[in-house]
Amino acid sequence: MLRTMLGTLLGLLLLLGPTAPAQAQLASGTRAPDFKTMGMLGDQRFRVHLAEQLRHGPVVLYFFPKAFTKGCTLESKAFADAMPRFKAAGAQVIGLSTDNLDTLARFSTEVCRSKVPMAHASPALLAAYDVELAGIGAVVPVADRTSYVIAPDGTVAMVHSEMDYADHVAKTLQAVEDLSRR
Repeated sequence: MLRTMLGTLLGLLLLLGPTAPAQAQLASGTRAPDFKTMGMLGDQRFRVHLAEQLRHGPVVLYFFPKAFTKGCTLESKAFADAMPRFKAAGAQVIGLSTDNLDTLARFSTEVCRSKVPMAHASPALLAAYDVELAGIGAVVPVADRTSYVIAPDGTVAMVHSEMDYADHVAKTLQAVEDLSRR
């Protein structure tokens, strides 16, 4: 009986596929996929085009699963607190999730004090950056927690993919500061 139950459970797990997020596949030195999307900084709507953003310096893209959840809130507050250092190093920071623009506007305003722009990540954008995380029963995929530092030449300078938010800000800031010293 126990063997039958274990066999059935194992079969279901194999059928459902992996539940852990895949690690980001974009390696340092590869070209970052260009994209266009819409974003919000506070209540101000803007268009995001990566190629245009890179004309002004390095860009930090941090993908996060869902606005107003504990880890995403703490991570985004930490990015907001570090914005003066990112700006001093010449970098722009953009948070990306599958949330709609109204939610991202509230998140940018309430959590980030209108210091961090938030942009919508479509399923195609998630796939291009290999940050898609499909939860069990999820109709719309969400992003896993992955941060990219994109150098002004459009190449990936650093990638950090870990669902624990704690190191994303420190590691991306270090990579941006390293780029500014080159």
